[in-house]
Amino acid sequence: MGTGVTDLKRKNNVKRVRTSSAGKWRLAWRNRDYYVLLIPGLLFLLLFKYTPLYGVLIAFQDFNIFEGVRGSEWVGLEQFHKLVQSEEFGRVFMNTLLISVYKIVLLFPIPVFIALVLNEVRLMFFKRTIQTIIYLPHFLSWVIISGLFVTILSTSGGLVNNIIQSLGGEPISFFVSNEYFRSLVVFTAGWKETGWNAIVFIAAIAGIDQEQYEAAAIDGAGRIRRMLHISLPGILPTVVLMFILRLGSVLDAGTEQILTMYNPVVYETADVIGTFVYRIGLGKMDYSFSTAVGLFNSVVGFILIISGNFISRKLLKRGIW
Repeated sequence: MGTGVTDLKRKNNVKRVRTSSAGKWRLAWRNRDYYVLLIPGLLFLLLFKYTPLYGVLIAFQDFNIFEGVRGSEWVGLEQFHKLVQSEEFGRVFMNTLLISVYKIVLLFPIPVFIALVLNEVRLMFFKRTIQTIIYLPHFLSWVIISGLFVTILSTSGGLVNNIIQSLGGEPISFFVSNEYFRSLVVFTAGWKETGWNAIVFIAAIAGIDQEQYEAAAIDGAGRIRRMLHISLPGILPTVVLMFILRLGSVLDAGTEQILTMYNPVVYETADVIGTFVYRIGLGKMDYSFSTAVGLFNSVVGFILIISGNFISRKLLKRGIW
């Protein structure tokens, strides 16, 4: 009797699984247009994200460009020992952390503030004008922005130094000064990307139920209270998500930006992991060591995302997954 009941339950479970699987396939077929739209994105990931992972093997070799990956000698963790013992890498690592921390602490809150303020603007023409103005710098390349700031900050005829001299000060060589270069990197990054980064938070605010604002207004809540008690809590999940993603790129301090702006005079404070890999890998053709540095960068970024998500779920009960 017991065996018969068990067999019946097993058959029912198998039938339920088959029915569930068939239902999922039917649902997928009904939404096949959406799955087709996924193909370009999946191909992009496959070609440019997963296929290059084969090159990670170079970090464990004494890579010879003429022998290739298969013909090069395996050296195990030698490149990573070299990495840990390198005084130059220690300096580069600290530069990367400092610039990234400055960008997070000083720049991350600004797009949130801009989104909250713009949401309270009721004159649509003014609101759209401001949005257009702050979005525009994002579409300029770092080469153009670098040239623009070189002109503005030039010691001979630059607008900023002209103002400093008119006030009785001495001209400052911003681009060749270790004292000012990090500040210059953070400021230009904020000028270029702050407006564009605000789009995500503006979109999140647009998804908040407008009846909450109407009810708060009826209860006598002013703009500041509505901003603090409706808008800010409403976009908190998005803020947490963006912060966790930003943690994952903490060792990417803006390679393209710094490459267009720095020079050997400011290597002491401006050289970051990305520029270091570029100089070692292409400049000195030490591909194995530069790959080891890049792999180290990726592993740290992965650990930071996992840790940030874990802490967020523990403290705020929210996370990416």
